[in-house]
Amino acid sequence: MPPKSVPLPAKPSKPYFFYGHRKPSQNRPVVYGGLFSNRQVLKPPQSPLPPSPPFDLRKWDPHHLSQNPSPPPISTPHQHSKLSPIARFIIDAFRKSQYTWGPSVVFELNKLRRVTASLVAEVLKVQDDPILASKFFHWAGKQKGFKHNFASYNALAYCLNRNGRFRVADQLPELMDSQGKPPTEKQFEILIRMHADKNRGQRVYYVYQKMKNFGIKPRVFLYNRIMDALVKTGYLDLALSVYEDFRGDGLVEESITFMILIKGLCKAGKVAEMLEVLRRMREMSYKPDVFAYTAMIKILVSKGNLDGCLRVWEEMQRDGVEPDVMAYVTLVAGLCKGGRVQRGYELFKEMKKKGILIERVMYGVLIEGFVKDGKVGSACGLLKDLIDSGYRADLGIYNSLIEGMCDVKLIDRAYKLFQVTVQEGLEPGFATVKPMLLVFAEMRRMSDFCKLLEQMQKLGFSVNDDLSKFFSFVVEKGERTIMAVRVFNELKVKGYGSVLIYNILMGALHKTGKVKQALSLFQEMKDLNFEPDSSTYSNAIICYVEDENIKEACICHNKIIEMSRVPSIDAYYSLTNGLCKIGEIDAAMVLVRDCLGNVTNGPMEFKYALTVLPACKSGAEKVMEVLNEMMQEGLPPDNIICSAIISGMCKYRTIEEARKVFANLRTRKLLTEANVIIYDELLIEYMEKKAADLVLSGLKFFGLESKLKAKGSTLLSR
Repeated sequence: MPPKSVPLPAKPSKPYFFYGHRKPSQNRPVVYGGLFSNRQVLKPPQSPLPPSPPFDLRKWDPHHLSQNPSPPPISTPHQHSKLSPIARFIIDAFRKSQYTWGPSVVFELNKLRRVTASLVAEVLKVQDDPILASKFFHWAGKQKGFKHNFASYNALAYCLNRNGRFRVADQLPELMDSQGKPPTEKQFEILIRMHADKNRGQRVYYVYQKMKNFGIKPRVFLYNRIMDALVKTGYLDLALSVYEDFRGDGLVEESITFMILIKGLCKAGKVAEMLEVLRRMREMSYKPDVFAYTAMIKILVSKGNLDGCLRVWEEMQRDGVEPDVMAYVTLVAGLCKGGRVQRGYELFKEMKKKGILIERVMYGVLIEGFVKDGKVGSACGLLKDLIDSGYRADLGIYNSLIEGMCDVKLIDRAYKLFQVTVQEGLEPGFATVKPMLLVFAEMRRMSDFCKLLEQMQKLGFSVNDDLSKFFSFVVEKGERTIMAVRVFNELKVKGYGSVLIYNILMGALHKTGKVKQALSLFQEMKDLNFEPDSSTYSNAIICYVEDENIKEACICHNKIIEMSRVPSIDAYYSLTNGLCKIGEIDAAMVLVRDCLGNVTNGPMEFKYALTVLPACKSGAEKVMEVLNEMMQEGLPPDNIICSAIISGMCKYRTIEEARKVFANLRTRKLLTEANVIIYDELLIEYMEKKAADLVLSGLKFFGLESKLKAKGSTLLSR
């Protein structure tokens, strides 16, 4: 019996490219399953970044970033996966040197047997450091037997532009010419396309001029690209000069050439020139389609040129181009916004006659236009037509109609429309109820006013916030301020009120000259246990200063400081001016410094006041130079500036120097005789006060105050 064959052990299959998967590494993707399987890239492990220390302004070094520049962005392995092995070797040499050109990089690159222009282009396509790319490009050009080709030059141009060095990229044509490789139209096209994509119109024209200097004539396509970039960036004159060159070269316009010029002329409002180009376009057997005409109308509407829009519309009809819905909507919307709603309505009827589907937006534009024109009846007729057409009116349409009805005092009909918006679930907002609240207030129908407020509260309105908006709207016209106060007095009884409303009314009363009434509101606010905020105290400061109650104004200022807040600029200016009038010049100068230290853009008078103080060290002539500069800025010397002159002259110079300045201002009729006398008295009083302070300081320094007190002197009690 023959022996049984023993099966051999199965040979382990060796994973290879077709069947298996190889060991993954950072730079080599893993292949699963076979030749056509998906490829995955292993991402290098990223160590968590240490938490950054809290920012301390006192330790901030403005030169830190310039001394420690951040490294250039590192390309991911996915970007390098398509590179050739030699290109990867070069990129790896850059990475080892931390993307800094030096002997170590040159040493690694010298290991290469041969460098080709295609290899240089391959490296530059993925390089994100323009300086390193330029160094590598220059190094490659010096290698024996090497010459750059168009691909490497183009890759360098893309690299420089990609990293914001487009001005350097513009110099590549000269570099190519110097290296015996004159640029062609393609190189200039690349530069023009780069600048056009970034809306750099002047750089496009610069490259075009350089192209002419090299004796290269663009093709029609490139001419169109240049003119389009210039028109889009607002350089129509340059685009027209390029068009003259276009015609001078004997080239024939395409349809897009004419449309670029027409859009540019429409944007500039040059309708006559645009019609001339349109005539020339017809002579070339070209005719704009409905989309081109709509684009022209849209540009003219955006510029408010309605006459030009209608002229383009006539040209469209002359060419036999049938307008579509978008063309009608664009023109009707422009006519309604420009106050020509009747002409827009005629186009609307023309659409209906042609059986064109009219969108809801068309109804909304016409209704808003009729309301602005005071034709509420026509607007209501369009609403009926809208509903009969199967549309549902949106909130904007209802808001326009409610506002129009309130303008003609049809408040009851407006209120019914408001109820309709609620029933249809349109969620009306403050814009819906504002005109009704105003009419109720003007007609003194406060019961209906409060009824509307209650309904607003049920609908989820923030009533106090909306009342603040309402009072802000009412007091925009000064003559309605008294009505606003009257309405608020009636609302207070029903529990409506807030600090913001008090602030609005106080500011409005002050603007209309009713300071006493504003201060009574401030007192009432405190009596009702409302907590005033910094705006309240700022308004009170201004009112107290105008009421010549500087002490109370200072108390309000201190209240703001206790709240760790900053007064308004108007409050700073008013209180400083008031302190100067009563001779408290030192306190006023402290406020000037405090204001400029706390606010972003303080009054120019404060800035010049602090400029005058050190100028007093050099005498009257230097001060007059500062005042002359100030007057050139349109700022005549006021009370604060004159007080700064008094303070600076008493501190650094003499009374006579100050009097020279005031005498010069009197000669130039910048101060009246009465003001000169007042400032002279303040000058003497301020100097006496400073002298007395020096005497008191001397007595205290030498310890003589006890002897004076023993003799019954009250001098030190000051």
